[in-house]
Amino acid sequence: MTLEQHITSARDRVEEFIAHYFSQSLATDKRLSDAMHYSLTIGGKRLRPFLVYTTGEMYNANLNDLDVLAAAIECIHTYSLIHDDLPAMDDDALRRGRPTCHIAFDEATAILAGDALQTLAFELISNHPFDVPAENVLAMFKVLTKATGMLGMAGGQAMDIAATNTPISLAQLESIHTLKTGALLQASIELGALCGRDVPEQDLKHLRDFGQKIGLAFQVQDDILDIIGDTFTLGKPQGSDQELNKSTYPAHLGLDGAKQFANQLVNESLYALDEMSRNSETLKQLARFIIERDH
Repeated sequence: MTLEQHITSARDRVEEFIAHYFSQSLATDKRLSDAMHYSLTIGGKRLRPFLVYTTGEMYNANLNDLDVLAAAIECIHTYSLIHDDLPAMDDDALRRGRPTCHIAFDEATAILAGDALQTLAFELISNHPFDVPAENVLAMFKVLTKATGMLGMAGGQAMDIAATNTPISLAQLESIHTLKTGALLQASIELGALCGRDVPEQDLKHLRDFGQKIGLAFQVQDDILDIIGDTFTLGKPQGSDQELNKSTYPAHLGLDGAKQFANQLVNESLYALDEMSRNSETLKQLARFIIERDH
């Protein structure tokens, strides 16, 4: 199976799960559930669910367990995008070629949709009878809360806002991106492994190293695409980072330097997988794809 087929398979599974959930009779405000569903189905590569499935399948995880975690991580990711697009944050009107949630609905509904998606992620996990020991499920909550909160994505977003219009060092920029983008990608890999059977501790260490490297490479490539991409392909306004005067890798290293750094990170991520006990070829293909993508 090619990488594209793996990504498509993961996307189809998680989208079927999401469609089934929102097809139920939900005793809530319809505008809120519509905004949540709209944002979850606005498109995207579904890389985080892909990482959950790919890592879990390496260790013979139960697919139903992976469906829940893939949907949960997508709920968290989508909530972050809804809030990131708000006028108080990046004030973007376009996401993946469609109006952002606060444009399609309104600001109050968008804030609530983000809040509700975040809690839905934990509700999905807490309500599912996982086919792994209870300590693994507890570890899933630990991984997801750390990646989402002030020591992860939210903390990185706060640091990113504080750094706008302010010169920062390369080390500070790496900290921002590691938390803002890398933490959730790394969590996706760990969640998949926590559903697996007989996962060697040494493999977990290599997977965490891999996740940290590709998480940062992903953001570096995003910085590059903000300069060389176009609005149609990106599905969001090109040059928005420059317009907001944000610190980026191209701003620090130059465009060629940023590309070299992204390549270096991907090579380091591949080294991290060399000592794995299981076949990790699909993860290696994903690492290369991250810096070859155009959106």
